[in-house]
Amino acid sequence: MRIIGGTSRGLHLAPVGAGDVAAHLRPTSDRVREAIFNLLINGGYGNPVAGARVLDLFAGTGALGLEALSRGAAHATFLETGIPALALIKRNIALMRAEGRTTVLKRDATSPGPGTPHGLVFLDPPYGKSLGHSALIAVAANGWLAPDALIVWEEGVPPAVPQGFDELDHRKYGDTVVTILKVASQKAAS
Repeated sequence: MRIIGGTSRGLHLAPVGAGDVAAHLRPTSDRVREAIFNLLINGGYGNPVAGARVLDLFAGTGALGLEALSRGAAHATFLETGIPALALIKRNIALMRAEGRTTVLKRDATSPGPGTPHGLVFLDPPYGKSLGHSALIAVAANGWLAPDALIVWEEGVPPAVPQGFDELDHRKYGDTVVTILKVASQKAAS
């Protein structure tokens, strides 16, 4: 697993093998990560990564948030509860020398408590557990989402989009479905 693009392109992250089932680690493959960032940057969204405050939910290894930092995001916040995953995130942040641009929080994404707004959110819950929907509703209710936030949601199947969000795109990459959402505008919600 490595950083695909940007200033840290080619940096190898801490190895996790095929993942740690007991710790629910299922790293996003390099191919899917590259597709996600190509879609974000070249998909008609402007460049939502440059200068963004990024929120990485169910962060796992932190690869998505770190990829965003490499591509110009200003700051990344990682929410994770697993002890092995938290250790990997911290190790990967150190490998990238990104300590000053990151925050690692041991918090459950489905009940994160109050937060500050982020413009780009990566949501990669364990597949098949219906945690993505709960997490998205929770971070929205607790102030973690900027009014124009883009959400990149990875699941094994296309997710049911919660009220208050608009689906902009979805793509299938092997056993991963990537769905791009945007916080619904207040005018559209009225």
